[in-house]
Formats: sequence, C-alpha cells, structure tokens
Amino acid sequence: MLAASFLAFRDGTWQTQRVLIGLFPELDAAGGVQRAGRHIAAVMKEFADSRGMDCRFLSLNDSRELHRMSVGERHFVFTGCERGKARLAATAVRAARRKAKLVLAAHPNLAPVAQAMHVAAPRMKTIVCTHGVEVWEPLSLVRRRALRKADLILAPSHSTAEHVAARQNIAAAKIRVLPWALDPQFEALVSQPLAPLPSKFPHGQVIFTVGRWLATERYKGMDTLITALPRLLTRWPELHLVLAGEGDDRAWLEELVEKNGVSLHVHFVSKLSYPELAACYAACDIFALPSRGEGFGFVYLEAMAFAKPVIGGTHGGAPEVIQDGVTGYLVQHGDATQLATCIETLLCDGDLARKMGQRGCERVENEFSFSVFAKSLKKILREQCGS
Repeated sequence: MLAASFLAFRDGTWQTQRVLIGLFPELDAAGGVQRAGRHIAAVMKEFADSRGMDCRFLSLNDSRELHRMSVGERHFVFTGCERGKARLAATAVRAARRKAKLVLAAHPNLAPVAQAMHVAAPRMKTIVCTHGVEVWEPLSLVRRRALRKADLILAPSHSTAEHVAARQNIAAAKIRVLPWALDPQFEALVSQPLAPLPSKFPHGQVIFTVGRWLATERYKGMDTLITALPRLLTRWPELHLVLAGEGDDRAWLEELVEKNGVSLHVHFVSKLSYPELAACYAACDIFALPSRGEGFGFVYLEAMAFAKPVIGGTHGGAPEVIQDGVTGYLVQHGDATQLATCIETLLCDGDLARKMGQRGCERVENEFSFSVFAKSLKKILREQCGS
C-alpha cells in the first residue's frame, strides 16, 4: 500500500484524493496525551478509508522514520520529526498543498503549525485538541491566537472546556466536549486470563495508584496517599500501597515513605506491560489518585473496567468520570484525613466497595468504551469535512 501511494505521488495522481492531516506531539510513548493521540489517529484513519480519503500523520517528538502502530484492530502509520519543530512545520505545509481537507492538531502547542498550513490550503478546516492543565492558564500569545482561529476545539471534559473558554478567551460555541475512552487493549484484557503479578506486588489488602513520578506532576497526590497510610495501618496492619509509574521524582517519594515510617507497606513498580498493569488493577482492593490536575484521567477508566472503587480529586475532569458516592469518592487535594476516611469506609464495607466497582464497570461500558468515542469523533470529522 505504501508503494502504491509513493507511485501515485510520483505520477502526479496523489492530489486526486482529499487529505486528512494529524499533528501529534508524540505517539510512541507512555502517557495520557500520547494515548489520546493514538486513539485519534486510529479513528481518523478509519474515517478516511471509509470515504476514499488519504491520511498523513506527523509526530513532533518521535524518531525520524515511518512508524506503524495499532489501536486494537485499527492500524495506521505516521512519520516522526525527531523534535524538529521546523521540520514538522515544513512537512505539514507541504502536506497541506495536497488537497488538505482538514488538519487536527492533537495538542494546543501545535495550533500555530496548523494555522501556518492555511497559507497552502485556505479552505482547510482546523480542529485543535486540548487535554487539561496545559490550558488551565493563559497560553503564549502566538498559541492563543492560533487556538482562536481554529474551527473547532475539543476538550475531554466540561471542566477543561470551561478553562479553555475562560483562560484562552475562546467562544464557548467553538468548543466541543469529547471524552476520551478506555483503550481497546484494556477492553480485551478484562475478559482474558490475567498475566502474573509483578514480583514486588504484595499480599493482603492493596491500594493501587498509577502515575508518573515527576516533580512537575506532584499535583497527582501520591504524597497524600503516603501520608494517609499511618492512620490506616493502626486498624489494617496488613494494608499496602502500590505505586506504578516511572520518573525522576521517586527519591522524593521514597524520602516521604521513610519520614512516615511506612517502608514495609509502600511498594514501587515500574515498566509494567499492559497485561501486568491489568493484573495489578484486578488484584487491588481500591484504586486512588487524589489529583488536582487531571483533565480527564485514563487510569480511572482502567480501574473501573476491572470493577474497582476509585478515589479521585474534586478538581478538573475527575468528577466527570467518578460519580461521588456511586462509583467511588472524590476528595480535596492534599486532605490526608478525608482521603483516609474514604479508604476506611471502603475497607470496612466490602459489599459497598463491590457495588461501587460494578457500577463503575457498567459506566465504562456504556459511556467510555472505544466504540462510543469512535462514533463521536467520526461525527465531528463528518461535520467538519462536509458530507
């Protein structure tokens, strides 16, 4: 197929197909923004194929080569620009000249590139995706102007949409809420035999959390989980906290563990595969990430898919995923006492915890499945491209 596309381009017939262009900060890496990007690319490719259109996907930070990637049974290819901003912009403008119908910038930082492409394709529609904290404060003047000129701005939650309108001075009518979805691979893992647990995963009752250990992401509240643990251990001495992630802030977390005297009860696990991560969700009793900065929160969906009660922050997009008192609890960021009380309630009442987990599982199936996301995004693409 790639060879045929090359020959079509060489023979000058490439421009008979309208083109959809996707601009991504990064695709071949861990993280919520990257996962959302992969989901978007897979749906865009499926949409383009169904209409005889061509797709061109460009990634700023991935290595400079042609990558092949899959999301469930959906496949797509993209070209990395190896952190070359000028290379990305030049390639994007060239792509726009080939009858570009629409460009989707999967991060506000790429909105100026999408705007520059209008020189080559004035009639091209522009969609820009937002995620969370990156738009909770005013963007630079150049990015803010480019965002305002977009035809449509997508936000994963009403909270993020409100921040975009207020902080970036964007008309609310230009913003559409498109919740992210559970990854198809996770959907499949729920019904498959579980992989072995990581060797460091403890026996007994377990609170599980997932997130990057970075100084810039201390807002995720892992420190609050650690400081809440001493109070819980007085009644549940076999309780453990497992933190899954990676990052250069692990030493700070380990120091906090030592300071609170809970070294025997806190476990760090890293570099988990999807099947290993799924096994951890299945084995834990409670999932908690009391963050104040989640624009959405993929990890909540993953835990809910395994029928676990979840605890999140009262801030950002978490309240739109977690139904307080129904599928879990919402707590104030940094409030270790409130967090411990919610955990105690779930540990004391196993029936309540199971019911919350089951309700969360049903919510994921009904509202956050990949098929629901794909249908919604295709509708948006259809509206912007015209029937």
